[in-house]
Amino acid sequence: MERKSILSVFLPLEGGSSERSQDFRMPHIRLATRAELDTIIDWAAREGWNPGIDDGNAFWAADPEGYWVAVEEERLAAAISLVRYGSGYAFLGFFIADEEYRGRGIGLDLWKWAVARAEGRTIGLDGVVGQQENYRKSGFGWSHANIRYGGVVNVTEPPGTELVDVAPVHAASLIDYDMRFNPTRREAFLREWTKQLQTRRSVVLLRDGAIAGYGTIRKCREGYKIGPLLADSETGADLLFRKLATGTGGERIYLDVPEPNASARALCTRYNMKPVFETARMYRGPAPDLPLARIYGITTFELG
Repeated sequence: MERKSILSVFLPLEGGSSERSQDFRMPHIRLATRAELDTIIDWAAREGWNPGIDDGNAFWAADPEGYWVAVEEERLAAAISLVRYGSGYAFLGFFIADEEYRGRGIGLDLWKWAVARAEGRTIGLDGVVGQQENYRKSGFGWSHANIRYGGVVNVTEPPGTELVDVAPVHAASLIDYDMRFNPTRREAFLREWTKQLQTRRSVVLLRDGAIAGYGTIRKCREGYKIGPLLADSETGADLLFRKLATGTGGERIYLDVPEPNASARALCTRYNMKPVFETARMYRGPAPDLPLARIYGITTFELG
């Protein structure tokens, strides 16, 4: 089981001045470089967040100006992300400090800096349940729980020709389909996220030539994660899940399920997956009206 959730490292978010020693000078805050994003992902792995092996390029493509670091004497002290999707929405994550720099008030300063970068957008986050009250004090409202299920899955690949690997020919339709499940388009991100790699596979479900669902599975530091898993029907989600889960060599598979989706929870139970972790989806600003009944797995806790 993972030890921490996104946004669980810096505490508290309010009253940060009391934790700051007068002996410390606050580090400089600036945009992260692409290489530093890899370091941040390594920090997340060290905290037990289990990122994907090849997440960096897709995360960077989503918003190259969405990652911020605090630097002291040319050393990375802390990081946070505020990835902007279009003009109306952003997602906050990767809120973490190097162990040497914790307890110095860096967290509160980075938090305020990132939130200010939203420029009027609604901000989403997936945070550890125990910190909901702190996020409320910063203007975030609770929307729903996400439950991470995990387990060793034994399935056979479903027959038929409706399930195919995502190819460039599907890109435009897939981006349009994905927008039905998210507050805004994620074009740059999805073009990287759905690339077929040795460590990543994306599959689309076609019905009468139209997309009826899609999903991605990727190798992580431990096992595999499926996300997103989006489908118009429970049957479609089951087919996609089995297609993606086939051939993982007996390693554990994880799926992050919106708790209100009873069919998604039933899918996990059907394939011997158990709850291992939970986050709270919260929003600052108007919460988007998402079709949770057709979201069988969110994409990532880091980027929404």
